[in-house]
Amino acid sequence: MNYREAMEYVESLQQYGSVLGLENMQRLCERLGNPQNELKFVHIAGTNGKGSVLAYVSTILQTAGYRVGRYISPTIFDYRERFQIDGKPITQSGLCKYLEQVKAAANQMVAEELPHPTPFEIETAVAFLYFLDKKCDIVVLETGLGGRLDATNIIQTSLCSVFASISMDHMAVLGESLEAIATEKAGIIKEKGCVVSLRQQPEAMQVIKQTASRLKCRLLIADVSRAKQVKYGLKTQHFSYDKYKNLAISMLGQYQIDNAVLAVEVIEALQKSGFPVSEEQLRQGLLQTSWIGRFSVIGQKPLFIADGAHNEDAAARLAESIRFYFTNKRIIYIMGILKDKEYDKIIRQTYELAEHIITVTPPNNERALHAYELAQNVKEYHESVTVADSLQEAVEIAYLLAGRDKETVVIAFGSLSYLGELIHIVEHRDTIRRDSHGRSE
Repeated sequence: MNYREAMEYVESLQQYGSVLGLENMQRLCERLGNPQNELKFVHIAGTNGKGSVLAYVSTILQTAGYRVGRYISPTIFDYRERFQIDGKPITQSGLCKYLEQVKAAANQMVAEELPHPTPFEIETAVAFLYFLDKKCDIVVLETGLGGRLDATNIIQTSLCSVFASISMDHMAVLGESLEAIATEKAGIIKEKGCVVSLRQQPEAMQVIKQTASRLKCRLLIADVSRAKQVKYGLKTQHFSYDKYKNLAISMLGQYQIDNAVLAVEVIEALQKSGFPVSEEQLRQGLLQTSWIGRFSVIGQKPLFIADGAHNEDAAARLAESIRFYFTNKRIIYIMGILKDKEYDKIIRQTYELAEHIITVTPPNNERALHAYELAQNVKEYHESVTVADSLQEAVEIAYLLAGRDKETVVIAFGSLSYLGELIHIVEHRDTIRRDSHGRSE
C-alpha cells in the first residue's frame, strides 16, 4: 500500500459511517493483539476544550522528557495529524504500514460475516499500533463522540479520566439533557482510577461526582475561581493557580485559562502515577503549547482570527472573547457551519457583534450547510450578509471590507473542517503582500 492507496482506502471507509458501541472495536483489536492494553493513557472527554487540554497536557509531558502519543480529531491541515508523537505527525510510510495491518484485520472480520469497522474504529486501531510500536511512555487520547460507547473507550489502562467543559451538543446521539450528555461522557471513568474535571454546570458535575464515587475513584476538580492575578492579552496570558505563581500561556481566548487550569490539575494527578514533572517543565510546557484553530491569530493588517466555535457553548465563549479583546473594533465574520449543528443558536450568540457577515460552504464535506441557506438564517438577525462562492472569495471580500482600517478584525469560525484551507489562503495572501512590499522597498 502506497500513500495514494492509503488515502483512497481511508476515503472508501466513509461508507461505513459512524456507529457507537465497543463490540466491533473489541473484535478488531483482538485480531491485532490488543495493542491498547500495553499502553498508558490520559483519556479526555468533553464538549469544548478537549483539544486544547490535550495540547497542554501532551506538551508539558513532552517538555518533561516523556515520549508522548497524541490522538486527535478532527484535524486542520492533514489527515496524518490524527496520529502524533511529540507533536509530529506520523510519516506517510508509517501510516501505510499500520493501516495495512488494520485493513487486513477488518477484511478478516468481513470474511467472518462480522460488520466492517467504522472509519473512526480503523483510525483508533492504527493509533494504538503506532504508539505501541514507537514505545510511547504515555498517550493523550481524545474521545471522538460522547465517551461510554466511543471507540476509544475500549482502553482499560487509563491513568486519568479527564473532563473538559460539558455542554449541549450532539443531542440526537447523546441525549436531550445536560445530565444525559454528562452520563455518556462519564462512561470513560474506570474503577479505582483517577478523575480530573473542570468544575462543570451543576447537573454535569453531579453526574461526574456520583460516577467517581460509585467506582471508588479519586476525584480532582479544576476550579477556575481559584485562578488569581489573571491577565489577558493577545500575545500571552498569565494566571496564578494554587502553589503555581504567574504561569503564562500563549493560547488566546478567555476560556484558555479554564483549559490551562484543568491541564495543571491533570499534571498534578499524573505526578502520583509515576510521571514526575518539575515546576519549570510545567511552566515551559504551558507557554510552548499551541493549538491552531482555537482563537488563533492567522493574519495581520487586518488582524485575522480563526476559531472552531461549532456549537452554542463554544459560540458563547467566542462572543465573550470578542467583547473582551476587541471592544470598539469593527468586526467582520466569515461563517461556515455543518448542517447537523444548531446553527440558529450559534448565530444568535454571535451576530450582534459583527458589522458584516460572510457565509461560506465548508468544502468537501457532505455534512456542510450551504452558504446560501446559512445566509438566509443569518438574515433573520442581521441585515448585512454576503454569500461567498468559495473560501478564496470570502477572504478577498473580508479584506476589501476591512480596507486599511487598523480597527477592523476579521474572525472566521464554525466548523474546523474548513479552517485549514482558509488559513492556507490567508497565509499565502500575506506572503505575497510581504514579498511585494519588500520588492517595492
